[in-house]
Amino acid sequence: MTGESESVPASPRPFTLSWTHYVFLLRVKNPNERSFYEIEAGAQNWTVRELRRQFESGLYERLALSRDKEGIRKLAREGQTEERPQDLLKEPLVLEFLGLDERSRYSESDLESAIIGQIERFLLELGKGYLFEARQKRFTFDEEHFFVDLVFYNRLLRCYVLLDLKLGKVAHQDLGQMQMYVNYFDRFVKTGEENPTIGIVLCKRKNQALVEITLPKDANIHAREYQLYLPSKDELQQKLMEWTGERGVGDE
Repeated sequence: MTGESESVPASPRPFTLSWTHYVFLLRVKNPNERSFYEIEAGAQNWTVRELRRQFESGLYERLALSRDKEGIRKLAREGQTEERPQDLLKEPLVLEFLGLDERSRYSESDLESAIIGQIERFLLELGKGYLFEARQKRFTFDEEHFFVDLVFYNRLLRCYVLLDLKLGKVAHQDLGQMQMYVNYFDRFVKTGEENPTIGIVLCKRKNQALVEITLPKDANIHAREYQLYLPSKDELQQKLMEWTGERGVGDE
C-alpha cells in the first residue's frame, strides 16, 4: 500500500446502515479502509458512536499490521474473519474505556476489576465470537492451586482463550506460566471436538525477541501490549505504510 489504495468490492451487508453512518464513512479517504468499516459496522450492528471509536482507535491498521499481503486485502473484501488463532490477534489492545489514568498507580487487580466492569466493551475490543466464562479461574494440579486471570471461549474458533494481565514488561516466567495454563486446559478441560487453547499475556510492554526465544515456533501463546489511551491514527497509518512497503503490498 505504497500509494493510493485500489478500491475493493465489498461483501453483502447483513444490516442496513443509517444515513449518519454513511456520512461518517464518506470521510474515510482510503477505499479499502472504508470498505472494511462499512462491512464491520453492518455485520456488528455498530452505532455511529462505536463506528467512530473503532475508526479512531485504528482498528483497521491494528488488524492489518498482523497480516500478510492477501490478509490485508481480505480485510477490505470481507472485514475481520476469524478462521485461525492469528486472526483474533491485534496490537495494541486499546482500553481507554476502562477509565484508568495512564499516569496513576493501579494494580493488576484494579485492571482486572475495570475490565469486568466494562466486560461488554472489552469483548468488543477483543474481537468476534467471544464469550466470557470466568475471572480468577482456579484449577488444582498436584495439590497446588493456580488461578487464570480471565477465561474466555471463542465460539467461532471453538477454543478457550486464556488471558493473564501484567502491568509492566513481560518476562519469560510469565510466558512459561501461561504455557502451563494452556497445557492444563488442553489436557483436562477442552473436549476432543474443540481446538487447542490459546494463551495471551496482556502487558504494558513486550520484548519480541524474548518472546520468540522463550516459546516454540508453533506455540499457541502470545504476548500482546495494551494501552489506556487512543493511539495516534497517523502513527498507525505511517507504521502500516512502512510495513507494507517492505513487502510490496499494493504493488501489482
